[in-house]
Amino acid sequence: MSLKPKLEAVIYAAESPVTLDQIIQLIKDSTPADNDAELKSQVRSAIEELTAEYSSAEHGVEIRQLAGGYRMATKPEQHDVVRAFAKSLKPPIRLSLPALETLAVIAYKQPVTVPEISEIRGVDSNGVIATLLDRKLITTAGRKAVIGRPILYRTTKEFLLRFGLKDVSELPSMEEFEKLVAESFQSDLLPAEAPIAESAASATTGDVTQSDSAAGNSTEPQVETPAAHHQE
Repeated sequence: MSLKPKLEAVIYAAESPVTLDQIIQLIKDSTPADNDAELKSQVRSAIEELTAEYSSAEHGVEIRQLAGGYRMATKPEQHDVVRAFAKSLKPPIRLSLPALETLAVIAYKQPVTVPEISEIRGVDSNGVIATLLDRKLITTAGRKAVIGRPILYRTTKEFLLRFGLKDVSELPSMEEFEKLVAESFQSDLLPAEAPIAESAASATTGDVTQSDSAAGNSTEPQVETPAAHHQE
């Protein structure tokens, strides 16, 4: 069997992004190569060819590099029909606006402490931190070397997967962000191409005044995150 069909099958079947090293370990015994460096080069080349093939308009899915690995994903132009299909299967994950605001602040300012988040948002953010930790969208990143040594928080691999990002460098610029914030408030759902845009609306404009201490039972409007895996 040639290399490309093997890679295509593995990437399609992977529940989470499969890394280059994982692929090499899977195929090294069945793929001729003089050494690991040559095999890695062959795999990279084959993945690039597959990515180019799936990028054509004849395919509704593509191979994307996400969170350090590769995975099949639906193309942006197919998001509406896939979202409708996903909604017919099970309820999507939902976050309150305070939770999304806090998540966006962490994404842009990470690593960041709760007092720093609260200062940016103008409201206590302790309550929603627990929600984001529970959803595995953020994690701890040590303690800041200041008096009291507050805990630092950063986004996780799950955050990258959930929002379809290769890494945090793919977050939109602040100028793009402000434009997306304005657009996002015109819809009940976040835009497919900028799913966290609405999350920091109040954080960037200073409009938040309500405490989030009881965010677990928040009455704020609920906003959907994009579907994961094959429904990105």
